[in-house]
Amino acid sequence: MALIVQKYGGTSVANVEKIRHVANIIANHKKDGDDVVAVVSAMAGETDRLVKLASSIMDPPDERELDVITSSGEQVSSGLLALRLKAQGHDSVSYQGHQIRILTDSVYSKAKIKNIDANNIKKALSIGKVVVVAGFQGVDDDGNVTTLGRGGSDLTAVALASVLGADSCELYKDDVDGIYTADPGICTKARKIMKVSYEEMLELASLGSKVLQARAVEFAKKYKVKLHVRPTAKPKAEGTWVVEEEEAMDSMENILISGVTYDKNQAKITVTQVPDQPGIAAKLFSPLADKGINIDMIVQNISSDGLTDMTFTVPKSDFKQSIKITKEIAKKLGAREVVSDDKISKVSIVGVGMKTHSGVAQQMFNTFAKEGINIMMISTSEIKISCVIEQKYTELAVRSLHDSFKLGKKHGK
Repeated sequence: MALIVQKYGGTSVANVEKIRHVANIIANHKKDGDDVVAVVSAMAGETDRLVKLASSIMDPPDERELDVITSSGEQVSSGLLALRLKAQGHDSVSYQGHQIRILTDSVYSKAKIKNIDANNIKKALSIGKVVVVAGFQGVDDDGNVTTLGRGGSDLTAVALASVLGADSCELYKDDVDGIYTADPGICTKARKIMKVSYEEMLELASLGSKVLQARAVEFAKKYKVKLHVRPTAKPKAEGTWVVEEEEAMDSMENILISGVTYDKNQAKITVTQVPDQPGIAAKLFSPLADKGINIDMIVQNISSDGLTDMTFTVPKSDFKQSIKITKEIAKKLGAREVVSDDKISKVSIVGVGMKTHSGVAQQMFNTFAKEGINIMMISTSEIKISCVIEQKYTELAVRSLHDSFKLGKKHGK
């Protein structure tokens, strides 16, 4: 008998028929003698509807109240799944974030987990119940409802798997059957990857791949929770395993690039003619960090006459707030102006093979040059290269890189 934590995304519980299907998957595991903890997202489109509703009353919405509103979607889906399991004869109980006390900090809309009290889950499992947990939710020290960011149900599932010592953590997706070398929606040659390392998956997720939440992968890597991304429609089919680098590589040392990904949810902000002095960067970026805004790429131009330009990227969801804060700081710093552009995209290549192979950046840049794609910003790490380009060239860039690195062929051969 195994303890399995399963996560079902919004498209997997989008309607009553799909909830019945999910209940059947869980029921089959119970028949095999497994204990199951199911983590569910809100029904597809529900979170977006709630955000839109809140924004129609206050734009941007107060972050505390927005968390109260958006967390309600998971409450509904968890209750519906528990009801369906009961109707099929399987004793079940649903829990919200505060009921099992997923304790977080107080950074609304992107809270970080501090601790989980899993006693209620353990008690329910000990008497044979299926436990259904509302993903995405948490609660801070003062009892305020918090949420874990977009894709936060992935993080809920991984954290619970770690705390419970689960035998496996399965992440069911209705729109994909695993991790691909590129988005199959824009690259028909994309190929499913059977195993990928935590490091590569973390880069892919943080660089735009929407299959898994980056923070969930980071948590899994830290606590060594093996992840299995599987298709809801074919629950017995093999998907993609996210594991340690050594296990992912096996005998595949010749793989150079694992995948190409893109992120259109990016905006670029430039502060022109900033005084080129020690401490200026801290004064510019600290207020943004204090608001929980993630600064991704940063480029500083060569100083001229004691002045310089600083360009950085932020998520589009934080764009309005970032512009407001940046203009306030720029004025205090005596900068000339703040220029912004939200029609950009970040295209990246990821692969552990970069650690031991040269010429990868050259091949990427040559590919862009052949297609007439201009590069605005560049960022690198040991296993990734990212370029900011005009958004209209995104699909072309992804397909061209996928072909250039021969990712459509098995093992890149």
